[in-house]
Amino acid sequence: MESAARSAAKQVHVVCIPSPIQSHIKGMLKMAKLLYSIFITFVNTEFNHRRFLKLGLLESLDGLSGFRFEAIPDGLPPSDPDATQDIPALSHSIIENKMLLPFQNLLAKLNAGIHPVTSILSDGFMPFAADAAQSLGVPVVFLWTVSAGAFMGFCQSRNLLEKGLIPLKDDSCLTNGYLDTIIDWIPGMPNICLRDLPGYVRTTDPDDLILNYIIKATDRARNVTGNVFHTFDDLEPELVNAISTMFPNVCTIGPQQLLLDQEPFEKVEQLKAIGYSLWEEEQTCLQWLDSKEANSVIYVNFGSITVMSPEQLAEFGWGLSNSNHHFLWIIRPDMIVGDSKTTLGLEFMETIKGRGFIAKWCPQDEVIRHPSVGGYLTHGGWNSILESLSAGVPMLCWPHFGDQISNCRYVCDEWECGMEIRNDANRDDVEKLVRLLMDGIEGNKMKSKAMEWKKLAEKACGPDGSSSANLDKLVLLLTN
Repeated sequence: MESAARSAAKQVHVVCIPSPIQSHIKGMLKMAKLLYSIFITFVNTEFNHRRFLKLGLLESLDGLSGFRFEAIPDGLPPSDPDATQDIPALSHSIIENKMLLPFQNLLAKLNAGIHPVTSILSDGFMPFAADAAQSLGVPVVFLWTVSAGAFMGFCQSRNLLEKGLIPLKDDSCLTNGYLDTIIDWIPGMPNICLRDLPGYVRTTDPDDLILNYIIKATDRARNVTGNVFHTFDDLEPELVNAISTMFPNVCTIGPQQLLLDQEPFEKVEQLKAIGYSLWEEEQTCLQWLDSKEANSVIYVNFGSITVMSPEQLAEFGWGLSNSNHHFLWIIRPDMIVGDSKTTLGLEFMETIKGRGFIAKWCPQDEVIRHPSVGGYLTHGGWNSILESLSAGVPMLCWPHFGDQISNCRYVCDEWECGMEIRNDANRDDVEKLVRLLMDGIEGNKMKSKAMEWKKLAEKACGPDGSSSANLDKLVLLLTN
């Protein structure tokens, strides 16, 4: 049932602008769908807008009078239209405010129309949107598509610099035990190690682009109308409480898909055709999953940014094959560094026939909730972690950068529903861990914990749950 707060917001016009990366777009678009009782304008970069148009993901908009898409330039030179853009280049464009003027021009155009802009919901990693909101005199709320733990880690970047803990003196600090230094002064994160904080701590450059980008974004979050986190209270209570004392109007709203599942059927059907993916999703993998027994398949997806060498591809492939478990493996067209024609070979494909299914991309929400999926081998991105917890699926984590490192630590040590695969893992390591996850005593324990988290997530998204209440709070922040 639509809440009174959302029902009263019919004439409000919220502009949503995500960071131009697959996972962030997905997180913002799900939030926009949750807010669809409000007039929504969703702003992609022109690069990503073209990808959405190419896949036909916006063709359903004709019947949605209060939901539209716009686009602004990202300030980058042309690149492969079907591959993830260079992250440092995107970060530089954002931190140098190259998108600010195009965004302001778009807002001016929208204000000249029937529905003037009344508020902005911006990705926290698009801080220039707060400047645009300030110039218009409208509220701005930041959406953080990361965990509360990762966000708190990001917030420590300035403190770590001032205390001389970063930047690292040299690369030897990566291997000499320095990263095991215990940090005992971060609110909500008792006795965490330096290595467990997001990847920016590994830089040796005081002028590191990503480090300064993080500082700018988290500093800006202190002076906005509110901050939304894609998490739920029971998952990170101490961190949520600590962040709530440091930043204005903190709202935990997640897991997003469970909240969307609570929406009226008619609304969900209207919005379903608006897809989230920048790659074409191969639906045939769902039919393959239908043919497998419950909890018999391990799902493997390293996200939209992670890349690997042909050698790493082979080690993971043969490890999966040698485990003798069924697996669904997503290998993006741009995932392999080097020769884009690199394959696993005919011998491998013959070996896995009937046991393995390889696709370029898939509808992850449906895959991970499929009854046949019993485990998830993931890069540890936050959307993936929450989707896995929502489905009660335990994980193997292979983190590389950013918040993935913090996410993995919490999945394995705090939430006890996953195990880490080290960065240089070989096929024997992969085989062993897949077996442990899928049919070992450890895997059964992690499955039980994951199911406990699923129940708590469902409670948070129920009619009287914390995430549902916070969604109503967000509506009030955007409409007052």
